[in-house]
Amino acid sequence: MTTYEIHRKQWVPQPLEKIFEFFAKAENLEELTPPFLHFQITLAPPRMEAGARIEYKLRVHGLPIHWRTIIEEWDPPKQFVDHQAKGPHELWHHTHRFWTENGGTWIEDTVRYALPFGPIGRIVNRVMVSRDVNAIFDYRERRVRELFG
Repeated sequence: MTTYEIHRKQWVPQPLEKIFEFFAKAENLEELTPPFLHFQITLAPPRMEAGARIEYKLRVHGLPIHWRTIIEEWDPPKQFVDHQAKGPHELWHHTHRFWTENGGTWIEDTVRYALPFGPIGRIVNRVMVSRDVNAIFDYRERRVRELFG
């Protein structure tokens, strides 16, 4: 299995508790996801914790996708980790980290992902998926800047 990684880091002039609280609410995923994905949460946990399940649907290049995420690690307000339990990837593992510096908060995302279908998956990543994942995180960075300055 060939794995890929995307790493993003962004500083915002807001307190750690405020930022973590925002990211800890599943419904705020819709706020951070680009409109072209037609993202919609279909099941959100009453509270975030290890083992919590989030389900949503979206469209990727017109194809409907049902995705299930499980929170595998929950360590407020420092970090949480989720992984795809059901969806289009062979692997999707997302670590969210937060820490205070210079009167604000760093937000760091590290995603490791892999696609199914061996050599075909590698071609699809090169032609489409890598570009799409970067576009999603570019959008997320812009929205975080708009929301938190």
